Amino acid sequence: MTTKIEMRNLVIDYVDENRGVMHRAVEGLDLDVHANEFLCVVGPSGCGKSTLISAISGFVRPTGGTLTMDGKPIRGPGADRGVVFQEYALLPWKKVIDNVGLGLKFKGVRKHERHETARRYLRLANLLDAADKYPHELSGGMKQRAAVARTLANEPEIMLMDEPFAAIDAQTRMTLQEELVRIWQRSRVTVLFVTHSVEEAVFLADRLVVLTPGPGRVKAILPVDIPREERTWAGLSGNRDYEALREEVYRLVRGGLAEAA
Repeated sequence: MTTKIEMRNLVIDYVDENRGVMHRAVEGLDLDVHANEFLCVVGPSGCGKSTLISAISGFVRPTGGTLTMDGKPIRGPGADRGVVFQEYALLPWKKVIDNVGLGLKFKGVRKHERHETARRYLRLANLLDAADKYPHELSGGMKQRAAVARTLANEPEIMLMDEPFAAIDAQTRMTLQEELVRIWQRSRVTVLFVTHSVEEAVFLADRLVVLTPGPGRVKAILPVDIPREERTWAGLSGNRDYEALREEVYRLVRGGLAEAA
């Protein structure tokens, strides 16, 4: 497989502004992200998951080690990496179609062309009927799908997702997880998705990375061999492979917490 992102002996520190001290979030982390894969990272609070996303997106500079994309060091933000956060960050005064095409506007793409592109990704996200609505007219799930469509409209090589469904109710979250798998299968963009939810990680991932309690290191990397055609919540009900892997990941996460105590 082609390596898209490579991390070797990665160390990431940041300043805790409340306490005025330096905090080590990630230490000695080795990890590859393969092109076109869906990689999920799971671990306890404080293990450096979100910090890892910030470093790959270029918002945070590593303290040590190497972090490269396509063999080149990541030195700052770039259009080749798109980020979907917990917050939808949609501009309330702009229609959905203009929110989705916002990045293209910044690139100087003409209105007709960016609307055409935005409609293509809104259709992919099952949101074409909402193109002329404003964000306040959308449900939370629709807003998050719009945020995903906006990221994909910029045609990044990798989509970085920082717990995007954490603030959404359980039923809507399950629907969005199924939608995200469908969208990813059609776009084939590389996805790095971090989450606290073991169930979510096992449902979504091609491979699943478990981090240790902070400072985060790779504790385990597990393949998820459940066929994609079975990746619906109805299809996984009673699925022994899913249940066994879920319990294995829980054991690894809980074991790390016990070791850190």
